[in-house]
Parts: sequence; structure tokens; C-alpha cells
Amino acid sequence: MRISRFHLTQPLQAGATIALDDERAHYLRTVLRLKKGAELTVFNGEGGEYPAVLVECHREAVRLELGEFNSREAESPLSTFLGLGISRGERMDLGIQKAVELGVTAITPLLTERCVVQLDEARKQQRRQHWQRVVQSACEQCGRNRIPPIHEPEKLEHWLPRQTGTRLFLHPHGGRTLNELPRPDSSVTLLGGPEGGFSEFEGKMALGAGFTPLRLGPRILRTETAALAALAAIQAVWGDFR
Repeated sequence: MRISRFHLTQPLQAGATIALDDERAHYLRTVLRLKKGAELTVFNGEGGEYPAVLVECHREAVRLELGEFNSREAESPLSTFLGLGISRGERMDLGIQKAVELGVTAITPLLTERCVVQLDEARKQQRRQHWQRVVQSACEQCGRNRIPPIHEPEKLEHWLPRQTGTRLFLHPHGGRTLNELPRPDSSVTLLGGPEGGFSEFEGKMALGAGFTPLRLGPRILRTETAALAALAAIQAVWGDFR
């Protein structure tokens, strides 16, 4: 039987009894429908995890008792940073969720010329909080014990000059393949476009910032497919898929 994994934000310590807040208690009791005595695994995103037993579970309180700390990690040895053009609703959620499963280190949502999603300051924060919950859920599912950050959405032209390491720019009509590139000395930064693709000016900006165009075969991939295919290929060639 699969043991549920559960992310908690508070400090954790072996032997401690943890009382869950209303939101997390409701999820564990009503959504997962766990009962007293159920076993699960908890982590707080700082590394490692704890086995836990549900020692109290009713409408008034939900409490967990933590076992011994387990230092197990599932992080890739290759640091990968994803700049992803913002797309609509489920497409963006899917891209973030699967990038986390593929081991991405951090994600920055990018505002580009052809973004179909417009965000004022209030919506930026709302969407960022939503995306961070997507990340948390993906970590619970895939076994990661560290939570990759979702940085605040920013304009492409502000993000590009700050990037370092091996910089790759997804381009459907040219560029090099991964097999033609040398193994990175440090991290990899991957730039993926929005639903409408990058404008010609944005492509030139990326090239000027030291990004190498990367080609993923002869087919044109949708935005939610391209970045994920590239991350998987990068892990296969340089990361922990080997």
C-alpha cells in the first residue's frame, strides 16, 4: 500500500507530536480520508523526511507523531533553472508540475511580448501563491524533500542579463542539439516561450545574453511540451536519468 507524503511548513523533530492547522487537517481527514493509526511521510521542504503515525483524527483535532529523521534526498546533481513564458491556466500549471517532477531547481514565470495572460501586481501575487501550491503538491507526489522556489513573475528583458552557466533557448527552427553541446561546468538555465512563441526581438535579446538556440528534433512542440521535453533530455544526457 502506498504511503501518502505530506508537506508541513512548521519545524519538525523526531519524536514530536504535531497538531495540524485547519486547512491541512481537513485535507488529511476529508480528502485523503486517513484514520487514526495511518502511516504517512512528512517533510518541510528543508531536506529529509520523517515517518509519521496519525495518533488523533477527528473534527476537533488531527495530530501526527513523528518517527526518526530520514535524510533521503531525490534532488538532481545538475542544477537546472527554468525561465518559462506565462501561458494560460492549466497549461502553466502542467508545465510547473512536470518541471518539478523532472528535478528543476527553480522556476521564474516570464512576461513576454506575446503572453496572452496579463497580470497586475495583485494577480501576480495570487498566481505565484497558486503556482507554489502546485510545486508543493508535485513534491508530495514525486518524492522530493526540497521545495523548488517559484520566483516572482518578471519581464524577460530584466531576467535575461542575470543568467549564468550554460544558457539554452528553445528554438523550433534552428540551433544545436544537446549531443552537439559540451557538458556543463555548472548549472543549466533553460528558456521556454509562451503560447505565442518569442518575438524576433526577444530571440535577438536571448542571443545577446549568451543563450544558445536549442533544437528538439524536427517537430514543433507546444509550449507546455517543449520545456518538459528539454528538461527530460537534459537529465538524460547530463543529469540523473543516466
